[in-house]
Amino acid sequence: MFASFASGSASVGGLLHRFANPGRFLRVGVWLQPVLTWPALLLTAAGLAWGLFLSPADWQQGDAVRIMYVHVPAAWLASLGYAALAVCGLLSLVWKHPLADLAAAEIGPVGACITGVCLASGSLWGRPMWGAWWVWDARLTSVLVLFFLYLGHIALVRAFDDPRRGARAAAILALAGAVDLPIIKFSVQWWNTLHQPDSITLTGAPTMSMSMLWPLLVCTLGFSLGFAAIVLARLRAAVMESRTRTLLLAPSRAARAA
Repeated sequence: MFASFASGSASVGGLLHRFANPGRFLRVGVWLQPVLTWPALLLTAAGLAWGLFLSPADWQQGDAVRIMYVHVPAAWLASLGYAALAVCGLLSLVWKHPLADLAAAEIGPVGACITGVCLASGSLWGRPMWGAWWVWDARLTSVLVLFFLYLGHIALVRAFDDPRRGARAAAILALAGAVDLPIIKFSVQWWNTLHQPDSITLTGAPTMSMSMLWPLLVCTLGFSLGFAAIVLARLRAAVMESRTRTLLLAPSRAARAA
């Protein structure tokens, strides 16, 4: 059994490294960038216009409900982005994937920004609904912890003179911090909170009108593609910067070796 596990792990590692060649990644990135960017712009613009101006107001919340067309996609991507950080940490620590640390370093700032948008839009939504900009609600607090985890990851990546030490420390934090993701997801079921339960689940029908659900799905898809496009652009720039630095340092290393 252990032999088969080791063999399977080795084959997974080989497959991952096969697609980790920087040159191959850059060639794929050139093709993939517009495929992500233009649909992201079109879907986000269409979804926001549909949700903010054409969808109906809620019978209880009125026009304040329109904040969800920004807040819900941002909340989804805040958790998804951190899950991607944890996957990169696993790839770095277990399989020594050559692009995992670079990808994590570029996901962190984008994830922190979208989590900040989630918190800010939630605060704007909470003011007319709850009468306060902020409450120490279980879901709000766990998302705030997620924001600090992002900031801690960004700081650790840059905290050491040796980039490898910083990447390793950040990968460990990413894996340890992933415990916050199920807390965010199930906080409204585990505790009595002010935050409303999820309107969309995998096990039941949506609890919102389809005239609101469709623009929300369009916004979520547009935001998701935009998140991926920004991370891809940052990662392509980081790979090219790394290759340029290696080429510039090659003559000095050759001189020292001689």
